[in-house]
Amino acid sequence: MLIKNVSVLLGKELDFVPKIDIKIQDSRFKQIKSNIETSTKDETFDCEGLLLIPGFVNCHTHIGDSIGKDVILNSSVDKRIHPVSGVKPLILKNTEKNHLASFMKYSCQSMMNKGITTFVDFREGGLEGVLLLKQILSKLQIRGIILGRLEFYQGTSEIKKNKPISKTKMSELVELLKKCDGIGVSGANENSSSVLNYYSSTPKLRVIHSSETKQSVSKSKKITGISETTRALTMKPHFLVHMTHASLNDLRSASKKTSGIVICPRANAALAEGIPDIELMKKAGCIIALGTDNVMINSPDMFREMDYLWKVTMGLHKKRIEPKEILKMATVNGGKILNKDIGVIEIGKLADGIFINKHALDLEPMHNIHASIVHRASESNIRAVMIGGKITHGKI
Repeated sequence: MLIKNVSVLLGKELDFVPKIDIKIQDSRFKQIKSNIETSTKDETFDCEGLLLIPGFVNCHTHIGDSIGKDVILNSSVDKRIHPVSGVKPLILKNTEKNHLASFMKYSCQSMMNKGITTFVDFREGGLEGVLLLKQILSKLQIRGIILGRLEFYQGTSEIKKNKPISKTKMSELVELLKKCDGIGVSGANENSSSVLNYYSSTPKLRVIHSSETKQSVSKSKKITGISETTRALTMKPHFLVHMTHASLNDLRSASKKTSGIVICPRANAALAEGIPDIELMKKAGCIIALGTDNVMINSPDMFREMDYLWKVTMGLHKKRIEPKEILKMATVNGGKILNKDIGVIEIGKLADGIFINKHALDLEPMHNIHASIVHRASESNIRAVMIGGKITHGKI
C-alpha cells in the first residue's frame, strides 16, 4: 500500500510533517519519506487533506462489565467494582455468556471506531473468561492484550498469616497463562505477601492495580504496616495501574522497578476518588500511559480521556502543559510500557494509525496540531482506522 500526500505526526516525539509519502508492506511501515519509487503492484491512496496519527493504545480496560453500564451509579467503589463484594462480580457471574459476549464485542467495535488499535484488558472469570474474549477477538481486527485473572482472593486474616496460594490454584494459573498474555491482579489488599511473591515468578506480563483509593492505601497500612504500592511491587509487575493516591516515594519506587504507570483519570473522577497527579508522577520519573478502565463506569474513548486529563490537570495545578505530552500518553508511551512496536509511526513499527479529516468543522484551521487532536478531535473526525496495514474502519 502506498499512501501519498498525507500529513503525519511522525516518530516518538510526534513531530508534525506537513506532507509525506508512506509505503506499507508486510503490516509494517517499510518506508517513510518523500518521492518513494512506486510499483504498478502498489495500491495507491491520495490522502491530501488527511492527518495520520498513531493508533491509540488503551492500556487498561475491563470490557467484561460492558453489560452493566452505569448501574448503582451513586454507590462507593467497593459496592460497584470490588472483586469479591461488589455488584460487578455478581453481574459477571449471573449473565449468560453469549449475552455477555455480545456487549463485549460492541465495546471492541466502539474502541476500533474511536481509533483505539490496541487495548489491554483485565479479564475476569479465570480461564473461561479469557477464552470468551479470545473468541470475540478472533472475529475482529482490533489488537487485544489479555491479562487473565485467577479468581482467588484472600481476606485480612489470611493476609496477616501470610497464607500461601494452594496447589490447586497454582495449577489453574499455569493453565490460564497458556491462553493469555499475562496476569492482571486486582490488588495487593486481596493477596498475602506469599501470593504476591509467587506471582512474581510467573512468565509473561504481570500487572496490578495499586493506590487507586484513599481507602485502599489506608487499608494496606492498617493490615500490614506497609504501603499498598510497596506490597504491589513485590509482585515485580511490568507496570502499575492507577496510582491516584500514591506518595512521591511510592512513585519513585515504581519509576525504578516498573516500565511505567497507567492512569485512568475519567474513571477515577466518575468514582469520586480523585485525579491522578501527573505532575508528581513526572517528577518521580514515571512513564505515564492512559487507560479508560471499566466500561461499566466509563466510555472507552481516548479522545475524551485526553481532553479531560489535559484540562483538569492544568486547572488543578494552574500550570500549562504541552498537549503533545498528553497525546504521547495515549500513543507512544503505551508502546513503551508494553514494550511493543505500537503507538508510533516509524520505520519498522506496526502499521497502526488513525486518518483524521483536517478540514472537519471542529478542527479547521489547525493552528496547533497536537492541541487540536487532544481537545477538539472526536470519533466524528475520523476518516479511517488502520490496524496492521489494513483499513479496519472507514475508508481513505
